[in-house]
Amino acid sequence: MTIGSGSRYSRTAKVFHWTVALLVLGTVPVGILMGRIPESPTQDSLYTLHKSVGALILMLMTLRVINRFSHGAPAPEPTLKPWERLASGTVHWALYALLLVTPIIGLLANSAYGAATPFFGLFQISPLIDKNGPLSDSLFYIHGWLGWTVGVLFCIHITAALRHHFIKQDNVLQRMLPRSLGGN
Repeated sequence: MTIGSGSRYSRTAKVFHWTVALLVLGTVPVGILMGRIPESPTQDSLYTLHKSVGALILMLMTLRVINRFSHGAPAPEPTLKPWERLASGTVHWALYALLLVTPIIGLLANSAYGAATPFFGLFQISPLIDKNGPLSDSLFYIHGWLGWTVGVLFCIHITAALRHHFIKQDNVLQRMLPRSLGGN
């Protein structure tokens, strides 16, 4: 992967970052809630929404990874200590991987369940594999734990960004913020 020039992320990288962040912020709680409420039209709607958002996250993350590899990223913030660079890189790449793998596992689980995956009522993604109940159960279990892991890493990422902004008062958060919100 190339390192881009400059000290901030491109507008495209920022759009991908904040769009996916908002989608994750919405879909993780929906994923938790949908399995905890009784069977109902509301539960069905939450499942449909969760599947649609998951498919959108997969599409956007695929484009985001392509953009990252083709355009690079700015060099790390110069004020970061070596352990902070390592932690930051680890969390970033873990989130990239999980935000690709988690929806893929969900799509495969839904396929093994024997269902198409809806995309906001616009179209459906046909099952990718044959119906297989035990496989579906295993994949949904894995998908759930990956979702929890995404949620935890998401919280770590947000906490670190806020620490850099409010405690260290460095430029880490501003590099990803839109200019309209004080970014550079």
